[in-house]
Amino acid sequence: MRKLIALSFLLSFIVIGSMSAQDSSFKVKVSGEGTPIIFLPGFTCPGEVWDATIKSLDKKYKTYQFTYAGFQGVPSIGLPWYDTISKGLSKYLEDENIQGAIIIGHSMGGMLAIDLASDQPDRIEKMILVDALPCIRAVMMPQVPASQISADNPYSQQLLNMTDSALSVMAVQMAQGMTNKADKQSLLVDYIMQTDREIYVKGYVELLKLDLREKLPSIDIPTLVLSADAFGKEQALKTMNDQYANLGNKEIKVAADSKHFIMFDQPEWFYDQVNSFLNQ
Repeated sequence: MRKLIALSFLLSFIVIGSMSAQDSSFKVKVSGEGTPIIFLPGFTCPGEVWDATIKSLDKKYKTYQFTYAGFQGVPSIGLPWYDTISKGLSKYLEDENIQGAIIIGHSMGGMLAIDLASDQPDRIEKMILVDALPCIRAVMMPQVPASQISADNPYSQQLLNMTDSALSVMAVQMAQGMTNKADKQSLLVDYIMQTDREIYVKGYVELLKLDLREKLPSIDIPTLVLSADAFGKEQALKTMNDQYANLGNKEIKVAADSKHFIMFDQPEWFYDQVNSFLNQ
């Protein structure tokens, strides 16, 4: 009898350990019933950035809000970081047998959305990309090839060794450039400060090395690309048209008077665009 109890306990431990390992690159909050919507936040952000957006939706969706490893208390993982998350998300859709899904991704979440739409074409029906670029490097450092980008550089080491107080000052400056809303700036600073420092530095380097433009021709689902006009509408349209030149079934719209977090700066416009696209 004792052996049976011990064996049962061991099997339970193994099963629980396997379930935990399966989702080690993220945690997910699942709510509601109906058509599945995958909500993918940007770098340093938790799934809760989508709370207000989800409240604006009709009550006919089953929503999945992801928070990645290293963010908001989710245990960190080793490198490669982005690729592990991307593969984990793809496997999650398979394991949960998610069909006919819609993906909404902001910034880095948009990059993951592109990966998912390319890797799981039979499971994804629509996609909304919110101020997301398939190749950040082409905009930020267009003359630098991916092969020359490494986390082993003086600036990365400076960030890794920076005190929390110094990082907080930098985080405030960054947040001011990402949203017009003062209360949301404070929120973004909190997100940055709670991010695992190694992921904050080396994870972003991984994003800089990515070029997902080669995956765009394989994606034919209806896609809505929303861009902020922080540098002017004409520049926003040019950037998005250049980045998504090889994506066929797309519509690009620009949010006026908005920085990177469109859902913060122009919430009503954003909700209207999302709901209109979902109901098409």
